[in-house]
Amino acid sequence: MSIQVTAAPGAAPAVRFAAAELRRYLARMLPAGDAVFALVCEAGAPDAAPDAWRVETTPAGGTLTGNRPRAVLLGVYDYLHALGCRFLAPGAANERVPAIGADALGRRYEKTAAFRHRGVCIEGADSRENLLDFIDWLPKIGFNSFFLQFRTPWAFLDRWYRHANNAALAPEPFTAADAERVMAEAEAELARRGLLLHKVGHGWTGQVLGYPALDWTPVPKEKQHKAHPFAALRGGERALYLDIPADTNLCYADPAAIDRFARLVVDYARRHPTADYLHIWLADEYNNLCECDACRTERLADQYVRLLNEIDRRLTAEALPTRLVFLLYQELLWPPVRERLRNEDRFVLMFAPISRTFDHSYRWGEAPPDLPPFVRNAVRLPAGLGKNLAFLRAWQAQFAGDGFVYDYPLGRAHYGDFGYLHIARVIHGDIARLRELGLNGYLSCQELRAALPNALPNYLMARALLEPGGAAQVPAVTGEYLAAAYGDGWAAVERLLAELSDCQVCDWLNGQGPRADAGIAARLRRAQALCRRFEPKAAARLQKTGADPLADRFWEKLAFHLAYVQRLAGAMALLAEGRTAEADAAWRAFCGWLCAQEADWQPDVDVYRVLEVTQKYTGFCPKPAKEEP
Repeated sequence: MSIQVTAAPGAAPAVRFAAAELRRYLARMLPAGDAVFALVCEAGAPDAAPDAWRVETTPAGGTLTGNRPRAVLLGVYDYLHALGCRFLAPGAANERVPAIGADALGRRYEKTAAFRHRGVCIEGADSRENLLDFIDWLPKIGFNSFFLQFRTPWAFLDRWYRHANNAALAPEPFTAADAERVMAEAEAELARRGLLLHKVGHGWTGQVLGYPALDWTPVPKEKQHKAHPFAALRGGERALYLDIPADTNLCYADPAAIDRFARLVVDYARRHPTADYLHIWLADEYNNLCECDACRTERLADQYVRLLNEIDRRLTAEALPTRLVFLLYQELLWPPVRERLRNEDRFVLMFAPISRTFDHSYRWGEAPPDLPPFVRNAVRLPAGLGKNLAFLRAWQAQFAGDGFVYDYPLGRAHYGDFGYLHIARVIHGDIARLRELGLNGYLSCQELRAALPNALPNYLMARALLEPGGAAQVPAVTGEYLAAAYGDGWAAVERLLAELSDCQVCDWLNGQGPRADAGIAARLRRAQALCRRFEPKAAARLQKTGADPLADRFWEKLAFHLAYVQRLAGAMALLAEGRTAEADAAWRAFCGWLCAQEADWQPDVDVYRVLEVTQKYTGFCPKPAKEEP
């Protein structure tokens, strides 16, 4: 057997990588025969043009053509998908690569990605391997972008190597220099695939104040600067908000603060020319704006737009092409009254409805509601989707440039959907409405380790962004995924997951609504019962291992998930029943059990994040109450 894949001399790294990938996979898939393929990258596609490729092959080989280097790679993986490959989760162990005959190689089709922005942003607690495996997975399922938050992803890597929230694992040495090295490795892998790189976002305000601001860790009082002249004036004092630099706003009326902010951004853009998009965000907490006389006279968004215009002016003066992403988030949901962005081509709007509901997908009512008044340091974030979308419309009335949504279905809410089918449907429904909302894509702010019981939500997200379909796409892609993951018996798994998703409590787990709720409790008790009922079927399947190692692994993970749900849903049900002390004790027992399991299921479930979310948002108490004397 001989598989030859050629590319033009001097081809871009992504095209050369695509050639190596096509050769590698076809060598595994074809038992015999010869085939010759050529990969072609057409030049001249405008930057705003969507990724597109064309496949023209026969049993003897053929041509795969893309309109840019990453489109060639995306086309290769799409062709392998057409031949039956399934990339079910990050990591080579989660790939199904079938044996085929040469006759299957013949294909002829064209594809244009539906949206420009299709990607994921790092969150949670991640190892180097988690990060690199996820980057490798992105183009295999159709994503084209990745976002490394802060100046380095220290916050997310440190959580893992320190094993935050998991006393069952001993902390491992990991330094800021280690984070720099991992970031360089990650960026090299993104560049090798031609993927779009988003950077920074959080931390600018902390840097202006003179701190590294690489995470949300409070600075001890004794290590804080004696004065913070650029910090927001609150209660007559300019100080760190909650002792956290990244959460602290500035006095945006102070020309010296604006000058320092703009100089930091331009210097970063100059030193990081590989960043396709640089995110310019303010503090990550709301209702802590400056109350000085100058700031009190206008909205935060007016000050923000002036800052953005100043950064654009300086970038233009240095002929730096970096695109800037501005954020609709918290107080910045309220649009400016007077100021406008002068150079729209420089900017990309990012709508981040972090307070939204996940009961259903984006949708308008009869008419978007009026915006509530902006009251400095007394705003209330909108919960309903209609209210969130009204803010988007208000900004779009002023800005006609590029934009995407930055959403959080796999950041917190997914832990309340034990079947993952509900959250997958919400994601698909959101993406189906992006054109209606005037947006050109979607970045998911999420844990990279979000594959319990499986990674269907990300898989469907990527497919919907690449080639959106109607409602029929959801069952088709779901069936494709589950059949590849679970093999024989997948239909029974789908029924179980559907029933578990009928018991979803995404918003309740995320802190919305009263903690005592009989309806929520009934759903959670039903989820427990469903898992108990399915356990014998899973145990029987696990007695028949060996013929399909990939399916064996997914069934083993499903058996673990059944135990996980029974423990967590049981604790949550007690909380919803108003039995708070019993709930906290059950949750702490669950935490101990889950921490002991993390080494076995590390790529699939982010223990740090499960425990953080259920404590901070669901409302469990990490320590037992002191007994009365």
